[in-house]
Amino acid sequence: MNSESMLNNSAGSIACGFFSIIMIFFFICLPAGDQQKENHTVSKGPRPYKMDIVAKDSLSPDLNNQLSKKESLFSPIIIEAADKNDIDPALIKAIIMAESGYDPMATSERGAVGLMQLMPHIATTHGTDKDMYNPVQNINAGVEHLKGLLNQFRGDIELTLAAYNAGSSKVLKYQGVPPYEATRHYVKKVLEYYRYYQGA
Repeated sequence: MNSESMLNNSAGSIACGFFSIIMIFFFICLPAGDQQKENHTVSKGPRPYKMDIVAKDSLSPDLNNQLSKKESLFSPIIIEAADKNDIDPALIKAIIMAESGYDPMATSERGAVGLMQLMPHIATTHGTDKDMYNPVQNINAGVEHLKGLLNQFRGDIELTLAAYNAGSSKVLKYQGVPPYEATRHYVKKVLEYYRYYQGA
């Protein structure tokens, strides 16, 4: 074998070896990339979605802008459900803002889901047990539930909101807003949002 032939064989071996290393690296890294992608998919499990409820007009411009875009996206569904049930759409928007911050995939630790944070038994009552995360079904079921509470408490918004948060049995038991800090905070903040959306 002459020197030229040996040189060609060496060059070929180096090229093949380099190619093999690239292919091994490619196949080793590919599953990790797929796994990383899977870790970023949206899940329907509990996740931190709620900010501490604050007045909407005190939010940063960026966050306020993001919320406005979400509100615009769901506004036609809200208005249709509001018209169907004869409820002020501003009240529905206020509840959604307080409950989920307009996150349709929101899930609480107690199992409430979607934009209006429906508990499974409430969703089932209103025929939304198949896909409680579906914005149309979630909003319609939530508004029907809200309408029932408004009727039960003769249009009293404070009692209705307290019942939406703590359950109507608690409101009846205490003959008013239950003495729970979380419920009273909830009612106060929803009313703040309600006034905001009425003036918007």
